[in-house]
Amino acid sequence: MTPLLKISDLRSFYGASQALHGLSLTVNAGEQIALIGRNGMGKTTLLKSIVGLLEDRRGEVRFAGACTLSAKPEDIARKGLAYVPEGRGVFGSLSVVENLVMSARAGRSGGRRWTLERVFEVFPRLLQRRGNGGHQLSGGEQQMLSIGRALMTNPDLILLDEATEGLAPMIAREIWKTLEIIRGEGIATIVVDKDHRSLANVADRMVVMSRGEIAFDGTPAELNADPSILDKHLGV
Repeated sequence: MTPLLKISDLRSFYGASQALHGLSLTVNAGEQIALIGRNGMGKTTLLKSIVGLLEDRRGEVRFAGACTLSAKPEDIARKGLAYVPEGRGVFGSLSVVENLVMSARAGRSGGRRWTLERVFEVFPRLLQRRGNGGHQLSGGEQQMLSIGRALMTNPDLILLDEATEGLAPMIAREIWKTLEIIRGEGIATIVVDKDHRSLANVADRMVVMSRGEIAFDGTPAELNADPSILDKHLGV
């Protein structure tokens, strides 16, 4: 099987500072990857490198069969990649409906499985708030909107940074439930979050990052079988 995403020897830089050091990773179609590690270990940098938001990237990044290392973010997005950034990136001056409709498009295969109605079905709270501006939503509602907006692009891969950070437990449970739905739809995901236990319940693989490199890549069962990895890289 050809991976949906293949990263080889990726090195990313912020000016003279190197953040990723020869990182390699593959993601297959429909696979859900949990990306964990302490703050500052390169998780967000990896996501930004994949989506093309860092200019100084070296190595190889292939998505949907094409080299995307030098591609612009908008061109990478059109190939079927969606990004839910930390901080959500909701447009405060636009309504919930406007935030969703502005990103609506068919997927690479021409399908539109994710529509406005489908997003409202998954997130009933957004239906109730459909006429409200983005700035009028709670943090949890904004996260739902940001995920819904990504789904409206009918992507093959979603990058989700800090999925539940700062959210109330009840809202966090809704996000985890949504990730199970996304997984069931065959959409691949890379999810960053500090709650590694909840991630282990939805992920196919757990990837631990340390100082710009991958320290572990395996199944949740394999990670749980070696507590020393969590002790060393997460301090739990």
